[in-house]
Amino acid sequence: MVWSHPVIFDDLFSLSPAVRYVALCRDGRLESRQRPGLTGASSAESDRYEELIVNPALLKLVQLRGDIDCGGALWIAIRYGNFLQLVCPIAGGHLSVAFEPTSDPILLMPLLGRILVAHGLAATS
Repeated sequence: MVWSHPVIFDDLFSLSPAVRYVALCRDGRLESRQRPGLTGASSAESDRYEELIVNPALLKLVQLRGDIDCGGALWIAIRYGNFLQLVCPIAGGHLSVAFEPTSDPILLMPLLGRILVAHGLAATS
């Protein structure tokens, strides 16, 4: 499968050396990349199920709640033992970016948002 904007993965990894993993799930298609040489990395099969089942379900639940009276939901953070993962809605799906557990990826959210806009992936609502 070829993405219309394959350079987005390079752009997301360039956010910080703390970026471990990036996944785009859009219009039912999944593509992910992992920084080589990671310790404590999840298996590719586990990551696949997380991106196809767990993250979309969590994001949907948070968005439903956020839409009631919280002004929506922009992203969720999940702190696993080996990494911290941000999941945010994009046009047609979601983006996941996993970071080293000692990093502070919240500070990178404005840059991440600009990358999504630049690639035409920013969520419309």
